[in-house]
Amino acid sequence: MTHELSESELFEALHYAKSIDEETGAQIIGQFQLEQTALAEIMFGMFPTFIAEQNQEMSYLFMDLCFDVLCVFQKAFGSLPSQNDMNFDWLEKQATLLAPEFKSLVKEQHMDEQIRSKLQDRFIQRSSEETVQRDLVNFMNAAIDDFALEDASRAPATKITQTMISIVIRLFSNLYNNANKTS
Repeated sequence: MTHELSESELFEALHYAKSIDEETGAQIIGQFQLEQTALAEIMFGMFPTFIAEQNQEMSYLFMDLCFDVLCVFQKAFGSLPSQNDMNFDWLEKQATLLAPEFKSLVKEQHMDEQIRSKLQDRFIQRSSEETVQRDLVNFMNAAIDDFALEDASRAPATKITQTMISIVIRLFSNLYNNANKTS
């Protein structure tokens, strides 16, 4: 079961994430893609695509931050469970529950703007309410804010990037909690 990381645990895990060399980082991502194919596709495929619709640079930052989140959870809570070793239906259930909100984030999806706005607000509210690891979320949000301040063209993608990183953190918490329930 995951717990809220203390300031020192979070600092140690973030320091670990930032100290990883490129070769080791590639190995970590490769292993993650093998062990958690669905989650990897969401983090490094689907979510960055939504963000890139507003700003490509923010989507790259998002993927970097996802790597940091992956490393923080591994450092703090141990190796990731493999989706093959688990009763792994929580991701499918969460995707089903989030589908309307996700559709509201896709600009090409035809939708009444009032409904779109309400779904987006609900998505953001639910994400912030359900997220554990608030200090990690706050750290990631600050990094996103700082990056957006460097170039005004990035600012429109700030909200979606922060929402998506919050969801990634929630998914990792759920992944570890679900693994502990099944083991």
